[in-house]
Amino acid sequence: MAGTPLLLYKKAPFLKFLPALMAGILLQWHFDFTLLVSVCIFIAGFTGLAIFRSLSLRSRFFYNVAAGISITVVFFGLGSMLTYQKDIRNHKDWVGNHYQSGDAVVVTLNEPLIEKTKSFKANATVEYLIHNGMQVSSKGSIIIYFKKDSLPPFLQYGSQIVFNKPLQEIKNANNPGGFDYKRYALFQGITHQVFLKENEYEIISGQNQNQFKSFIFSSREKILQILKQYIHGDKERGLAQALLIGYKNDLDQSLVQAYTNTGVVHIIAISGLHLGLIYWLLSLLTKPLKRKKQFKWIAPVFIITGLWLFALLAGAQASILRSAVMFTCIVLGQALGRTNNSIYNTLAISALLLLCINPFWLWDVGFQLSYAAVLSIVVFMRPIYNWFYFKNKAIDFLWKLNAVTLAAQVLTVPLSIYHFHQFPNYFLITNFLAVPISSLILLGEIFLCAIAFIPALANITGKVLTWLISIMNGWIEKINGISYSLWDSLLISLAQMVLLLVCIAGLSFWLLDKSKIGLKTGLISLLFFVVLRSVDFYKSSRQQKIVVYNVPQHKAIDFIDGRRYFFDGDPELSNDDFLRNFYLKPSRILHRITTAPDLNFLFRKDNMADFLGKKILMIDSSIQYKNYGNSQEIDLAIVSKNPRLYFSQLVSTFTIKQVVFDASCPAWKLTYWKRDCDSLKIPWYDVAEKGAFVMKF
Repeated sequence: MAGTPLLLYKKAPFLKFLPALMAGILLQWHFDFTLLVSVCIFIAGFTGLAIFRSLSLRSRFFYNVAAGISITVVFFGLGSMLTYQKDIRNHKDWVGNHYQSGDAVVVTLNEPLIEKTKSFKANATVEYLIHNGMQVSSKGSIIIYFKKDSLPPFLQYGSQIVFNKPLQEIKNANNPGGFDYKRYALFQGITHQVFLKENEYEIISGQNQNQFKSFIFSSREKILQILKQYIHGDKERGLAQALLIGYKNDLDQSLVQAYTNTGVVHIIAISGLHLGLIYWLLSLLTKPLKRKKQFKWIAPVFIITGLWLFALLAGAQASILRSAVMFTCIVLGQALGRTNNSIYNTLAISALLLLCINPFWLWDVGFQLSYAAVLSIVVFMRPIYNWFYFKNKAIDFLWKLNAVTLAAQVLTVPLSIYHFHQFPNYFLITNFLAVPISSLILLGEIFLCAIAFIPALANITGKVLTWLISIMNGWIEKINGISYSLWDSLLISLAQMVLLLVCIAGLSFWLLDKSKIGLKTGLISLLFFVVLRSVDFYKSSRQQKIVVYNVPQHKAIDFIDGRRYFFDGDPELSNDDFLRNFYLKPSRILHRITTAPDLNFLFRKDNMADFLGKKILMIDSSIQYKNYGNSQEIDLAIVSKNPRLYFSQLVSTFTIKQVVFDASCPAWKLTYWKRDCDSLKIPWYDVAEKGAFVMKF
């Protein structure tokens, strides 16, 4: 480790400020303080600091703790203010505060169109609304989907359009354990979406473009054209585009899944590995400049410019920006002669800067994993490398690469399991070949772009790169095909993840610094982790539920008994990997369940079913109403598809406690069915509108 925590704090003073800033961000998001409260907190801390600075040196010594508290309050207030300001909903001009149905919306496309299966997608910035012929100032971002067969060829970045089709608020599917897309979009300032067909919008003459963004987009397009021209093979070309500039629209999804399963998806997601290579290359190119004093200042300017240009070309994602900020701090430190500055301090400074730019990056998985990986390498790489000693330099180099890979996993494993619910068992084998080859490919792609004006040389380079990418893809797919390559469906809670990290930190502190406190902390954390996990498994073994999922235009129902489930729904959901993984798998991981075809689920005649003593009426086709003399009591009626259904006739046969309309029901029929239920005082639930329906026994 880096010595005692006190020594670490002295070497990295910015580590004191980061937790306070993060706390301010988190509490502002969860409790939504007013701006006045946030400002008052900040001023209170700043006032405390001013009072402390006005004291005599002797008094400062006695009240040193007060100074620390004041600094903490300042950064807490700063985090709260930044989060409030970054939330688009808190702006008085936010489109959601002014938009009314029927208003015309004028927007500017702020990126080139992205091709989807049935449409083109683009993010757009709202310029203003037109309400009753009057312009209403408004701001915000929306997602626009253009129907594929009606798109004008000249619609591009900077194009302005006007439409009056109703904006739709972005909503989640609200399935158990599902991805919170609404929050993800909100963190990017996007709150609404619209699907436009032909004749539903008009293009306004002129364009609203930012010259620098235009340069970035045009540069990306030129790079894509070079890669498309010289890299052959769909899989190879798609990976080359993702590896160099983060363009993932042409990536083969099965290949992405293979990279994810084998633990090398970081190769596709541009991160510190890529920027580290760029930094090394730029340092190598500017080495002659550093030897001459009058040109020495040019080197850091050139390196920093190159780093940020690559970061912007790569899409300016959180992970690449984090690396750009960190390497910028390193370059500046070297230029100022502060080469011994603590790497922990550099990491803390870069994190502070990034969170000040966008507080919502705190929730970004790439942001979290990047810092965890770098911190893990800094702490554990040297101790792991010292496990073995090799005289042979080649073998020693290979072991060093593997030591880096192992070190990076120490702190990232709990985060990866929490976010992705899986662990790649063969990550060491895949990284052994994938990391060096991907590094060669990245450098080769940069060389290809530099010599693209020489077709003969570019063609040879493209063939070599295609061959290297093919080898790497083949290696990853082969490892992915091996049995037990992936430990899947793992689930830990946020509390359990934190306990695992505390356990790792405590035991590491004990092993590296012989600290008994570290040992006790690690063992106690491990004990609490085991207890919480045991409680979760006990609860799962006793659960009994029916889950009606929100899968657009599909019927999907899980009948859960303990840790087993029986699925009733469209066969397509069992065969389509994307639909199953996106809509159904998160819930099954959350409930810790596995399929059980022999589950005690008995279908009976007339669409009736009995599940653990509950009477279920499944209506997915027209049924005949029989008079049983006495009305049968139904605990749950699930309506699917497009049956011919009249509730006025249904209630003469059944007494229904609850009706659920699943996401496969046509919207126009739902209007009539809901009205009938209301008139008959039958409780109803619309899955497409409210999200998945969960019935607990």
